[in-house]
Amino acid sequence: MNFYVLFPKVAILLNPFIDRFNEGGPLMMSLITICLILSIVFLIKGFLSAKTNINQSKKMLALAIDSSLLGLVIGFFASVIGLITAFDSVEAMGDPDPSIFAGGLKVSLLTAVYGLLTFIIARVGILILRGLQKD
Repeated sequence: MNFYVLFPKVAILLNPFIDRFNEGGPLMMSLITICLILSIVFLIKGFLSAKTNINQSKKMLALAIDSSLLGLVIGFFASVIGLITAFDSVEAMGDPDPSIFAGGLKVSLLTAVYGLLTFIIARVGILILRGLQKD
């Protein structure tokens, strides 16, 4: 049975997010999501070992910092690629329609926004973990 058939209200809530995810390009958006998941996993491991093994907690903090930065950089990299693609389409058309150009810009900015969002989410956890390690 399909997930959306079982949970139609959840499907209505998730549909705009899934559409934005696909508009941003599934490959790059998936890479950013992997960086977010890694950051969260590293933060959880860091929180769990904060009181027992401070060295492991610091290693997890460093890995969370690196993975969150990687997600941010991938987002901006994909944004630049999207801008280049938008300008290529404008160049190919000669006299472009502004709506096509605006659509290309929107798509290119989706990855940057998603990269920033994942960075902010991870950064909040990083700040809390750093506060726990100072004690």
